[in-house]
Amino acid sequence: MSDPDARSAALSRVWAEMRALVLEDDRRKEVADALGMSFSRAKALRRLLSGPLTMRELTDLLGTEKPYTTLVVDDLEGRGYVRRTVHPGDRRRRIVTLTEAGRAAAERADRILARPPRALAALSPDDLAALDHVMAAIRSAGAGQDVMSLPEKRAQAIDPNSAM
Repeated sequence: MSDPDARSAALSRVWAEMRALVLEDDRRKEVADALGMSFSRAKALRRLLSGPLTMRELTDLLGTEKPYTTLVVDDLEGRGYVRRTVHPGDRRRRIVTLTEAGRAAAERADRILARPPRALAALSPDDLAALDHVMAAIRSAGAGQDVMSLPEKRAQAIDPNSAM
């Protein structure tokens, strides 16, 4: 496809189709109903699945403001899903950790969100393989944008000297 206008039109069309597929099969309401909480609270639980986070890290991962993250964590703590502890290197900071109940809720949300849309499941094996190949190319084209991985960021937040 050498015509820039045709390429631009194809990019717009493909992106619109990808967005429509994801948005039409949005399972956020299903997660919220299943867990009895807003999706933003379920999202916070899911972010904690990979390990404890400082309040700042959680705020950054959620893309929210500190006061809102505090409200979310207060609610989750009240439900018994998380606990806050003092940061070992800085008593002014707090670390948020999932409880067993919180881990179970986050894993339940993940199971709901992991179910592929019917349209995707209906693809032939060849079409699915082709789509998998295309998705790998898309991921590869966007790789390397975040130089420090989340585990590295987490280690540095808990022990600022660990990444040096």
